[in-house]
Amino acid sequence: MTDTWVDVADGSPFTLEGLPYGVFARSDGAASVGVPIGDFVLDLAMIGAADLLPADVVAAASLPSVGGLLALDRKRWRSLRASLQELLTTTDGRAVDRARAALVDRRDVRMLLPFVVRDYVDFYSSIEHATNLGRLMRPGQEPLLPNWRHLPVGYHGRASTVVVSGTPIRRPRGQLRPSPDEPPFLGATRMLDFELEVGFVTGGRPTELGAPIAVDEAEEHIYGLVLVNDWSARDIQAWEYQPLGPFLSKSFATSISPWVVPLEALDAFRVPAPAQEPVPLDYLRESRRRGIDMRLRVDINGTTVSATNFADMYWTMAQQLAHMTVNGSVVTPGDLYASGTVSGSEQGTQGSLIELTKRAAEPITLDDGSTRGFLDDGDVVTITGWCGEGSTRVGFGEVVGEVLPAR
Repeated sequence: MTDTWVDVADGSPFTLEGLPYGVFARSDGAASVGVPIGDFVLDLAMIGAADLLPADVVAAASLPSVGGLLALDRKRWRSLRASLQELLTTTDGRAVDRARAALVDRRDVRMLLPFVVRDYVDFYSSIEHATNLGRLMRPGQEPLLPNWRHLPVGYHGRASTVVVSGTPIRRPRGQLRPSPDEPPFLGATRMLDFELEVGFVTGGRPTELGAPIAVDEAEEHIYGLVLVNDWSARDIQAWEYQPLGPFLSKSFATSISPWVVPLEALDAFRVPAPAQEPVPLDYLRESRRRGIDMRLRVDINGTTVSATNFADMYWTMAQQLAHMTVNGSVVTPGDLYASGTVSGSEQGTQGSLIELTKRAAEPITLDDGSTRGFLDDGDVVTITGWCGEGSTRVGFGEVVGEVLPAR
């Protein structure tokens, strides 16, 4: 692609190939939808007002939320993306001058939640994570439960506690029962964990109640992707999750990246998804199974503790959406669907501390010499994700959260 007139440093996560959308606030508090390019954010409301956007997307781009864009259709999503790439590579001096006036230094803005999360579902789609966890929780038994290879397991999370990167995370309280010999009691979790995940956001027209989405049409409903940290209290989870699954152990906070990367930006990084055995039921059988070659990293206080890849997820985004709607459940613009923890089978590729430390039996050592079985108060967890390298790199930015003491 032609070089942009914006200075984009080598290694920047925000190149012409990415162009994600987010919501930023200026120093006066005014919020706008913006697109990061290099060290800047392009204010869509300003370039829309300068007649530099397609007329049929100006109103949506001028709203202080990505929600307006989510409500459009894929044709207009593609039109907006193509127009932004054309604008950022134009040699028309007048257009460049008007666009430069809409650039804001990223250091001078505060990122907000990019869209109102209408609903939130978290899946359990990595076979490595499910296997790792099964071995920890059910030693000596088959690690995967009988249903796992037949359907994308998931649970409904709490949309109201989805927060943007940078929001501090308060250590949660809940019922604990460390051993069968003790009665349960109310206390702060002693086993606070991160979960490295990738989420997708739906857009377009809402579906009708009772109308499933076909697996080969599911991606038409997916607007873009975000990074997700589904914070987890493992000791609260262990006591509460049977027979209905996670509740207070997950509902206290879920962090997402401030940038929503359009699905079109990831076309060059699509890869074959793993083969499935047994072959799933017809409604989950894809004519073309595709994953995304996305590199992911987790740091605690600046120390890299995990590095893995999103490419090998057993259940794809399309299968997740097809399964979620097979009973006729409605999908609306602004729904968030998380992948579940992204893990590999090798040490250092697992996406949670419970796996990395074998449930604190083998603590990890940080660069400052301290050790962790689970997270301490004051710890800062940073998740980073990207596809490709150099001028074709598509970055997702970061998901950052600092752990605060329990109240």
